[in-house]
Amino acid sequence: MNRRKLLQTIGLSTAGLLISELLISCGRSGNRNRSGKGMTILVVSGWQDVNIGDIGHTPGLLHILETFLPESKVILWKRSNGEEVEKLLNKNFPKVKILHSSVNTENDPDNPEILKAFEESDMMIHGSGPLLVGADNLACWMKHTSKAFGVFGTTLQHPGAYHLNILKKASFIFTRETDSISHLRQAGIEGGHVRFTPDATFYMHIRDDEKANKFRGDNGLEERKFICVIPRLRYTPYHKIYQNKNNWSDERISFVEKTNEKYKEIDHAKMREAMIAWVRETGNKVLVCPEMTYQVDIMDELLIDPLPADVKPFVVKRGYWLPDEAASIYSKAHTVLSFECHSPIIAAANGTPMFYLRQPEDTIKGQMYYDLGFDDWTFEIDETSGKQIADKLLDIWKDYDRAMAKLQFNMDKVEKIYEESVAVMGQLLAVKE
Repeated sequence: MNRRKLLQTIGLSTAGLLISELLISCGRSGNRNRSGKGMTILVVSGWQDVNIGDIGHTPGLLHILETFLPESKVILWKRSNGEEVEKLLNKNFPKVKILHSSVNTENDPDNPEILKAFEESDMMIHGSGPLLVGADNLACWMKHTSKAFGVFGTTLQHPGAYHLNILKKASFIFTRETDSISHLRQAGIEGGHVRFTPDATFYMHIRDDEKANKFRGDNGLEERKFICVIPRLRYTPYHKIYQNKNNWSDERISFVEKTNEKYKEIDHAKMREAMIAWVRETGNKVLVCPEMTYQVDIMDELLIDPLPADVKPFVVKRGYWLPDEAASIYSKAHTVLSFECHSPIIAAANGTPMFYLRQPEDTIKGQMYYDLGFDDWTFEIDETSGKQIADKLLDIWKDYDRAMAKLQFNMDKVEKIYEESVAVMGQLLAVKE
């Protein structure tokens, strides 16, 4: 049985049925397949280091693999080059070898170690992201090997011709929300090898409790008695973050700046209403913190300075941090409210209720919140008032046990999906063409 036919056969089965059926068809040992013994997996991930969500994709996927394929060997082809993030990964995943290399126009790697990794690896996985960010890396793999590759927890919205040509040859495509499945179907890609698997950040387990506890102690943030709030402009101002202005045209920059200026006060006034209600109702604190580097510069203007005088003394702010410290802080928060998509995910992964205030410009990735049953905690910001956000927050304050039970139920669902998806990959590696 070849890989594609195999996956079409098993596509949407539960993990238990999937494994038993494949043991019959493949004549393999279940322990070997499920543990990953003897397998080497090459992961391409780590798109940028100016966003703790983008950083979080990588440790999330590495933890998924070490949990559900514990005896497999993993090599990471990391796209970004930040030293702090690399140290973070080395500390938490000492067995994972990290490689760096660009890919030239001939689809060859600049680092010869990549070709050695190709020889050693049984499969290549593209990690979670906003699109097929590592398309060149996959094209390089396709040129130099005929072995399997796939996509794990990635948004694939309106994929262009270059990406489609790669995706059509993928052994599996796990999209991080169901909307991408519709986009792929419209582009002519469908079958059992296409399935919903949420962003790998939902399984990020890294923490820095020591640093977080010191920060909480220094700022009087008592466990489960403070909320975290994260601002966001409608469009990330990448033209201000990167020296090459993200290769944006003057027209694009003008459009982004005008849109951000139009909505920044409208959006953040709604978040402030929830902050005010929290402080006045509970007498507890608020931590204003970033998911991206640029947000440190907009905290005062949009969330702190306009607050009433009686609320300001209860507000603390934090500069840019790495996701391990953020995870530790979120784990002790009462609730996390965020315009960004990934801070709520990190909060959920650490057992804390969260709200995603979804801006329409923030792509289709937010659909995953609905796919996982977080409808009540997802607020389409153009259709939501500040009072609605505040009321929901105070509802959780009054019945925290119910919120925690809801969170646990949905996170159990996430874990089951990961287990099923990795079972697909594990069985795929056990099947020869």
